Amino acid sequence: MKTMHTNVVTPDGSVFEGQVEMVSVKTTEGELGIMAGHLPLVSPLTIGAVRIRKESKVQLIAVSGGFIEVRPDEVNILAESAELPSQIDIARARAAKERAERRLQEAKKANIDFKRAELALKRAINRLEVSSYGNKS
Repeated sequence: MKTMHTNVVTPDGSVFEGQVEMVSVKTTEGELGIMAGHLPLVSPLTIGAVRIRKESKVQLIAVSGGFIEVRPDEVNILAESAELPSQIDIARARAAKERAERRLQEAKKANIDFKRAELALKRAINRLEVSSYGNKS
């Protein structure tokens, strides 16, 4: 199977770099699967897991938004934040999830930024899902 060079970078540095068979991401328009030879495009990413298939194995990376740039032989993901399953502090992610859930409940009663709490909850859930996938391998 043909491969393409893939980079996942954040403001803090590179999270992943290598030759891969396929990359799947969640964009603002829906799921997108990319293989070598894909038409060029740029699209904003949502909070979700990037799935990278390399040597018939799938690796997940939790991302919290950003952009994907696709070229026929290269994929660059510029993420606000990105973590491999082994990098996710599960206790911290659970605490963030609980904190966001409390804020969402309080938002119904008070003048708290509902959207901000909702995004925090999505980020925490994404991190927990990616970390649990990584711990199964």
